[in-house]
Amino acid sequence: MRIAVPMERRAGEARVALTPAAAKKLTGAGAQVFVEQGAGRAADFPDAEYEAAGARIVADDVLANAEIILKVRCPLPDEAARLPIGSLLVCLLDPFGEGRDLFDVTAARRVSLLALERIPRITRAQTMDVLSSQANIAGYRAALEAAARFRKMVPMMMTAAGSVPPARAFVLGVGVAGLQVIATLRRMGAVVEAFDVRPEVREQILSVGAKVLDLGIEESGAGEGGYARELSAEGKARQKAALTRELARADIVVTTALIPGRPAPELVTEEAVRSMKPGSVVVDMAAAAGGNCPLTEPDQVVERHGVTLVGFTNYPALVAHHASQFFARNLLALLELIVTPEEGSGAKRTLNVGDEVLDAALVVHDGAIRWSPPKGAAG
Repeated sequence: MRIAVPMERRAGEARVALTPAAAKKLTGAGAQVFVEQGAGRAADFPDAEYEAAGARIVADDVLANAEIILKVRCPLPDEAARLPIGSLLVCLLDPFGEGRDLFDVTAARRVSLLALERIPRITRAQTMDVLSSQANIAGYRAALEAAARFRKMVPMMMTAAGSVPPARAFVLGVGVAGLQVIATLRRMGAVVEAFDVRPEVREQILSVGAKVLDLGIEESGAGEGGYARELSAEGKARQKAALTRELARADIVVTTALIPGRPAPELVTEEAVRSMKPGSVVVDMAAAAGGNCPLTEPDQVVERHGVTLVGFTNYPALVAHHASQFFARNLLALLELIVTPEEGSGAKRTLNVGDEVLDAALVVHDGAIRWSPPKGAAG
C-alpha cells in the first residue's frame, strides 16, 4: 500500500502532514511511504530523516499510484486534477472556503475525501482531533504575538526605578484556542478576563485563572457539537454595546469567535477600537473568516486609531515543527482505522463506512458526495 505525502503549496503553509517519526511507524506497519522532496523542510524535517525512517523521497510526481494521500490543507486545483482514481485524500478540507470546489472534483475521479474537520468530538476520537491540537498551538502562538506587539510590559514589574501594573487582557471566545490564550497570557503575568456566549464554558474560564466577563446579554449562544451559534439581532446589539464599554479598559484583546459556515461575528467595533488606549493590541484570530473586528486585514499587521491590529490567519504554521508533530500523531490515530497490516510485510487500505468516525468524516466516497456544506453557508 502506497501512502503519499506531498509538499504543502498554499501560501504561508509551513506544516507537513507526516513527520519522520510518524512515517517510521507506518513503514513498520507494512506501508510504503513516499514523501515529496523538501516537503518537511519548512517545518525543520530534512529529507534525510524521512529516508532514515524508511520513507522514499520522490522528486517528481509523488501522487502517482498513491492509495492514500496525506495533506495538511486541501490541494490546489492542479493538484486535485492529478489525484489518482480510487485513492483516499485525507486533509483539512475547509469545506466552507478553499475546499468548496473539491467535492465535485473528487466525486468525478472516485476519490474518497476524508475531511478532518468532520471527525466527531467523541471520546474515542480525541486522539484524532486535529482541530483541537492545532487550535491549542494557535492559541499559544497568538498570545505570544499579542505580547510581542504590545509596546509595554506584560507582567507586573517592581524595581528600584519604580513599578508598573500588569497588562489587562481580554479574550473573546473561549474554545480550545481561547483557553490556551488565557493560560499563556496568565503565565506571562497578565490579568485576564474572558467572555463567551456559551454559559457552559464559565467553569473552564475560571479553571485557567481568568475572570469571567459578564456582559449581561441574557441569551445563550450555545450551538450543536460544542460550537457557538449566532445570537439574535437584539443579542448582538447588546453584546456590541457592552463590549465597546468594557474594551476601553483593555491593553490586549485576543478574539477567537467563529461560527461554522457563517462569517465571523463582529465583536470589536471601530467605535470600540477608538475607545481603546493608545498602544493597545487586538489579535483577531478570526481574520480568515472575515474577522471579529472590521478593521482587521487578513495576514497583515496594521495600526488604526493608535491600536495595533494583528490579522494572521495561520498561527500553527508559525510553529510548524511542533504543529506538524501534533498533526501527524492525530493522523496516525486515524490511520489505525484505515491501514490494516497483512500477513507478511504488507498492509492494505480498509474504509469501513459503518465506523462512526469514518462515517462522519468521509464526505465523498465511491463517487458519491455523502455530505456537503448547506446552501448559503459562508467561509
